[in-house]
Amino acid sequence: MGPGMQLRDPVEKKARRHPIITLDGPAGSGKSTTAREVARRLGFRHLDSGALYRALTFALLSAGIPEGEWPGLSAEILDRFSIRLRPVEGRFQVLLGDRVLEEELRSPEVTAGVSPLSALPAVRAWLLEAQRRAGEEGGLVADGRDMGTVVFPHAEVKVFLIADLRERARRRFLERENRNPSPEELVVEAGRIQERDARDSGRQLAPLKKADGALEVDTSDLSFEAQVSIIVNFVRNLDWGRHLP
Repeated sequence: MGPGMQLRDPVEKKARRHPIITLDGPAGSGKSTTAREVARRLGFRHLDSGALYRALTFALLSAGIPEGEWPGLSAEILDRFSIRLRPVEGRFQVLLGDRVLEEELRSPEVTAGVSPLSALPAVRAWLLEAQRRAGEEGGLVADGRDMGTVVFPHAEVKVFLIADLRERARRRFLERENRNPSPEELVVEAGRIQERDARDSGRQLAPLKKADGALEVDTSDLSFEAQVSIIVNFVRNLDWGRHLP
């Protein structure tokens, strides 16, 4: 599908059986871990949209296609990698052909390449279809940067997570290195995140922004349990949410 083509949202509320919840926010705000636990508590399935972009980044790097050639990627080329989502209990596995991708998605090389790749219109249009197919039946908690604005604009609940830069930098370093950073390392990591924020918020296609009507949650000083509970309780106080397990 070409980058200039418009996709009709196939997952409008009336066309699916179960609700969709979206969690968006910048790097280090706690999207993926929070979304995974919210999905578990509500009996929904979790969709980590970033894993799809990381899978494609991994596939391109493994195929030896340099970053300088990525802007020329077409849907026909992308189709050759056979990246798909497979539903399993509570989540989706990301497959490259028959290979399930897990740890490969978090390598430093993939992390460095995923942001420029995700800004390409052809890539976003290609992966948009896969994400929307995952949400056709609803019962989904999806996290990313444009889940509530572009991928699932008709989601019943939209959440936007934020956190101060220093805390986000600490979390990302801890996630990658499994240790707390020194003051010097924290400054470097904060600089990386600022650059990522600028790219994600400033791009013309699907920029990172809070969806209209989204519940904003500042996770800077919240425990993991607190931020999950805020969202779960919000959902369960809705008319349809009162019937969830």
